[in-house]
Amino acid sequence: MVPRLKEKYLKEVVPEMLKKFSFKNVMQVPRLEKIVINMGVGDATQDSRLLENAMNELALITGQKPQVRKARKSVSNFKLRKGASIGCRVTLRGDRMYEFMDRLFNVAIPRIRDFRGVSPRGFDKFGNYTLGIKEQTIFPEINIDNVNRVRGMNVTFVFKNSTNIDANRELLRMMGMPFSSM
Repeated sequence: MVPRLKEKYLKEVVPEMLKKFSFKNVMQVPRLEKIVINMGVGDATQDSRLLENAMNELALITGQKPQVRKARKSVSNFKLRKGASIGCRVTLRGDRMYEFMDRLFNVAIPRIRDFRGVSPRGFDKFGNYTLGIKEQTIFPEINIDNVNRVRGMNVTFVFKNSTNIDANRELLRMMGMPFSSM
């Protein structure tokens, strides 16, 4: 079964983008290549169970086993050694990516307290969009009683064949990203 947002992208968004930005070819329309979810666990240097808990929560949210991230260099001010485990990351592609995006836009983001929309200024020079989430408890897969520490995460939407920030912003808006009006 094709994910709902993938079907919407193919049937509604691509034709609309072709008209709006006067692209000559369907291959010029920006498309999502992957979504990368990164969760930093700096406290894991003292207690390794914190990293395990964060990995379990990220696996529940994404449906995929996270990859452990290690420190690249030592920083004495943070009591950090090179090679110490300090975070976890998941890269979603294909159908899982569209299903996660659907849950993020329609279930998780509306559960944020005092939500007024996400910032439309989160684009980098390559046209990728990064969204910071302050707590993992907005996802319904997480049982709040089992959470021992509230953690944030970064969700990065990586686009293929487009550095046009306006086109990428419009693609995310058409897919359901609730941008604030600034």
